[in-house]
Amino acid sequence: MGLYPKPIENLIVELSSLPTIGRKSAKRLAFKIVDMDKAKVQSLVDALLSVKEKIHNCSNCGNLTDLEICDICADDSRDKTTIVVVEDSSNIVSLEKTREYKGQYHVLNGLISPMSDIGPEDLNIERLIERVKAGGIEEVILSLSPTVDGDFTINFLSEILKPLGVKVSKIANGVPIGVSLEYFDEMSIYKALEDRREI
Repeated sequence: MGLYPKPIENLIVELSSLPTIGRKSAKRLAFKIVDMDKAKVQSLVDALLSVKEKIHNCSNCGNLTDLEICDICADDSRDKTTIVVVEDSSNIVSLEKTREYKGQYHVLNGLISPMSDIGPEDLNIERLIERVKAGGIEEVILSLSPTVDGDFTINFLSEILKPLGVKVSKIANGVPIGVSLEYFDEMSIYKALEDRREI
């Protein structure tokens, strides 16, 4: 016999399969759901089903949307000459919070990863090339994770985009503002030095 009734154990297993949710957190969530009234649980179920039924990738940039074209692509006030390339839609939220970038985005939906058998054909790269070839794009800014796969993807994209006549850049990596250097690893400090710019 298990520690929990089978329906609770099944819920814990399903919740713990989500990213960043360990078994302990899944158990707390499961018991919270058990304590919720039936209407609240139904509301949660409806929200989950609605996301699966209505959310898809924007046909232009790959961002998540419930429309054909996402709100950012549809916004005529945004700069149409620059595109920031990101790994997934959650990265757009982080960049938008800065309120500094006013251009377009392109979501790859992953990174090239030979170790995980993910090649360029598995990502949203062909659409990026189409967008650049259509004209009007002056700069593509690569905003990808500073990992082996991220660097591999940056190098690949740079090689295929530069011949199309656009400026290709990448965001700087390194040390955030207001934090002592003693709290950072050597790679972060190295990247900060490598990506330095004249002042």
